[in-house]
Amino acid sequence: MIRFALLRDLPEVVSIYNEAVDDRFATADLSPVTPEQRMDWFREHDPSTFPIYVLEEAGTMEGWCSLSAYRRGREALSGTAEVSYYVRRTARGRGVGSALVRHAVTEAPRLGKRVLFGILLERNTASIRLMERSGFSLWGRLPEVALIDGELVGHLYYGRRV
Repeated sequence: MIRFALLRDLPEVVSIYNEAVDDRFATADLSPVTPEQRMDWFREHDPSTFPIYVLEEAGTMEGWCSLSAYRRGREALSGTAEVSYYVRRTARGRGVGSALVRHAVTEAPRLGKRVLFGILLERNTASIRLMERSGFSLWGRLPEVALIDGELVGHLYYGRRV
């Protein structure tokens, strides 16, 4: 079941995100975050414009996906959103990320979005495959912009029109 995230979901959203922080290939954050640190981020995600979706199976949150403003406040870009998704380590490889991205793409026009893009670390091969399977294509690359544990890593921009 995919639904909008509620404030009570924030600790679990953060827990899943922190797994990605620990894994070192799915986010450029290097230190875990707390629910308190993510409260403003959560509140910026109004379900009518920039929602956070959670996917539950048997009462357990297995992953989440958010649409975030691109260059907030610039009216000409209001139809563009960044899609981010994170899947619980034990649920990876079971289609959770694909289901969340597919849901976000389907819902985007109802939210007034014309363009979605994701920013990936170039060593995140699973997400690159997911983006490509979901109809996104490589739109840009920023080489060696992230320094993770002594290794320079590029950012890849994958986008699609919806």
